[in-house]
Amino acid sequence: MKNVTNDFIVIKALEDGVNVIGLTRGTDTRFHHSEKLDKGEVMVAQFTEHTSAIKIRGKATIQTSYGEMESDSKK
Repeated sequence: MKNVTNDFIVIKALEDGVNVIGLTRGTDTRFHHSEKLDKGEVMVAQFTEHTSAIKIRGKATIQTSYGEMESDSKK
């Protein structure tokens, strides 16, 4: 793996149906994985050789090494 960090992010769903979508690395960015979290569920994710971005749709708390933030509701 080159130019890949070992940073983890923690996502905690604050409502049912939060979508976490992994996006690929490379010339064509594509969805390669998705998970649906219900309220209270927690997911730990990592950027990898294949994952360059993570999209979160729905109300969730996101913790990274850079700080904590909250995404807005899907409504």
